[in-house]
Amino acid sequence: MTAPRSDRPTGAASGDAGSGLTENYRQDRMARELGWYASFAVAFGFVSIATGIFTTYGAVLNSSGPRGIWAWPIAVTGQLAVALIFGALAARIPISGYAYQWVSRIANPIAGWVMGWISFTFLGVVVVAVDYTIAATILPELFGYTYTLQNAWAITAVVVLVQAILVAWSTRMTNKVNQVAVTIQIIGMIGLTVLLFVVGAASGLLDFGNLFETAPVASEGYWDFGDLDHAGPFPLAFLLGAFTIVGFESAANLAEETKNPERVIPKAMAQAVLSLGVLGMLFLIAVTALAGDTAELAKSATPIATVITDVLGPVVGNFLLVLVVISIFSCGLVITLSGTRLVWAMSRDERFPGWQALHKISHSRGTPLGASLFMLVVAQAILAIFSMSEDALFSLFSAGTLLPALIYAGTVLMYVLKRRTLPPSQGFSLGRWETPIIVLASVWLLYELAIFRDESFSEPILYALVMFAIGAVYLTYLLVRHGRKGMTMPDLADVDKILDSEAPLEDDRL
Repeated sequence: MTAPRSDRPTGAASGDAGSGLTENYRQDRMARELGWYASFAVAFGFVSIATGIFTTYGAVLNSSGPRGIWAWPIAVTGQLAVALIFGALAARIPISGYAYQWVSRIANPIAGWVMGWISFTFLGVVVVAVDYTIAATILPELFGYTYTLQNAWAITAVVVLVQAILVAWSTRMTNKVNQVAVTIQIIGMIGLTVLLFVVGAASGLLDFGNLFETAPVASEGYWDFGDLDHAGPFPLAFLLGAFTIVGFESAANLAEETKNPERVIPKAMAQAVLSLGVLGMLFLIAVTALAGDTAELAKSATPIATVITDVLGPVVGNFLLVLVVISIFSCGLVITLSGTRLVWAMSRDERFPGWQALHKISHSRGTPLGASLFMLVVAQAILAIFSMSEDALFSLFSAGTLLPALIYAGTVLMYVLKRRTLPPSQGFSLGRWETPIIVLASVWLLYELAIFRDESFSEPILYALVMFAIGAVYLTYLLVRHGRKGMTMPDLADVDKILDSEAPLEDDRL
């Protein structure tokens, strides 16, 4: 952080609570060691098009037909607008905790706490959704064994455990593993896409007419928006982009571990969304143009792998499956890392259950061990709740799409209402594009939220309501015990001075 802090507004007047919390910022810090590529890899790894497209393409075929892929560029454009607004906030308040910190300091601490709890609820379920995919769809296809609820539960539990151990053991190692995985994913996806187009053109298998077909979905009423409890075919297609292009904000959740975060993080988030959007669209066009009988393909449990195996052979098909396993592991790793940092950030402000143990940084490892263990326990509990459901994968993915939409909508609304009183920009500004970006993001998020009225989302909505109820109980406890004044955030100017004085924690190895 290179700009002076004296020109920033404070979150609240300093008092006993503020002073005590500020001491937590002084004691509980981590090394600032992440460069641009590490930050980009965190955003890219969380979004993970190999994960998102592989796991949701079949659902889109069945709900919206191959024509549904045209919802992708619209969703990417909407999410890019959200990412730009998040970048404007991250440049002004580059502190771990992203939306929780921004809303707490710019709007009010109670609204910020609610945003933080929703974020925690999202991160807890989405890591299970991502890792469950390995056990439920990929490994059975790769090794030819029969999927059962029991073996899917066991395998997912092991994957979640390995990710948590790595995050707790070393942030540096976690980010190196993620960077390698992201590099493999980028090279692999580009190579696969080019190969599909080249082989498809040479063999005459490319049929671009598939891009506008609806089978197995009826063409009649295809564009209907739907009714009060039912979304039409094309609106449901937006879930492909809405589920995949989320988590770019995880780069902002590691702001205190990033060098020059006010400049690096906004660019990393926008570049990740844009590159993922372009590469993902090209890959979707290639696969869909080579799909053949789309109604028959929709019956496959792994339609992406089916197309690639048919066109490029079983060796390349298995390579894709290995690539997806690497991508999913990377994605789950970044989610675990981001969830740990959120719990740690809220605990450092004494705003999270068990904060006394969760805000501490291990002197030997330099990681928040308590927060890492807590996220592991939460993920295993959520896995146990959903694992006996035959529709576990859909429910987990749906919850992992609904919750970030709520986070994005709440944060964008706060930005709209408070943008005139924001701290000065520290390296990134929307400038004259601010108004059109706000309009685009708002329209997109309202449309996305409207999709969740469909009755098929009743289980993830129930999960969200239960978690909200638990959060409401704890928030009530905080207010009863400490009052509204007890929710005061530490003085932002004091926090900035502490974070600026961290020369001994600088590390240029990443």
